[in-house]
Amino acid sequence: MQVNKAALSYTYYPGCSLHSTGVEYGLSTRAVFKHLDIELTELPDWNCCGASSAHSMSHTLALALPARNLALAQAAGKDLVTPCAACFNRIKSADYAMRTDAEAREMLEGMLDFSYTGQVHVRPVMAVLHDDYGPQAIAAQVKRPLKGLKVVPYYGCLLVRPPQVVQFDDPDDPHVMANILRALGAEVLSWSHATDCCGAGLSLSRADVVKGLVGKLAERAREAGAEALVTGCPLCQVNLEMRQSGNGKVQTASMPAFYITELVGLALGISESDKWWGKHLIDPRPVLRSAGLA
Repeated sequence: MQVNKAALSYTYYPGCSLHSTGVEYGLSTRAVFKHLDIELTELPDWNCCGASSAHSMSHTLALALPARNLALAQAAGKDLVTPCAACFNRIKSADYAMRTDAEAREMLEGMLDFSYTGQVHVRPVMAVLHDDYGPQAIAAQVKRPLKGLKVVPYYGCLLVRPPQVVQFDDPDDPHVMANILRALGAEVLSWSHATDCCGAGLSLSRADVVKGLVGKLAERAREAGAEALVTGCPLCQVNLEMRQSGNGKVQTASMPAFYITELVGLALGISESDKWWGKHLIDPRPVLRSAGLA
């Protein structure tokens, strides 16, 4: 497969998490895209998209905050790559509102002093890697196949739902992440919980509920034969690792959750990947060592 690399140029919205709790997601995304010669230009003066509180406080604010970032991307004239699943969902929701609701579009245009064209599309990282670059092209770049690494893909709630808004992958049987992981040489195992909720939105207020949800996901992943989960959501990733606990302490048998871009970077032979593992709440290096990858 030939990739038209000249066309792979995007604006980039890191969101708040990729500068804080999900810093390894931001580092690995930038490293992978640079390695593949995919250009990312961070939006100047971007603002928080409002996830995950604005939509529960003010409908107007929940649209206006992400719409401002969309206006910045429109001014730059390039599609917008948004790694965080929550940010992606909120910006796509604002875009969907402006595409389908004339009253909402007029309100946001007035608030933000711009004219919406609909020419800029909001893209998750996996859509760029899978649809624009392609699994075959990624496989051709692999220097360190992830053979022996047994994983299950975990999307969570926000990447594929609501389907009419996000328009990414199959909400009932998603396949994009699995295709990318197989291109890296990983062993992708079948399970039925890829889009189950991990409870991240309740992580602070109802830790008891969240521990049950996360515990069930980890248990089902183990039953499938997996050694790790793989996700594209910083809220899910930190929640999956933080809430696999007993008496408030992470157990040695807990299952790490990789970001999809971390594994792409490892398979591509990006040397700085070694710096990402220490940022996890559950050390993934034992799993990598058991597969001969660390």
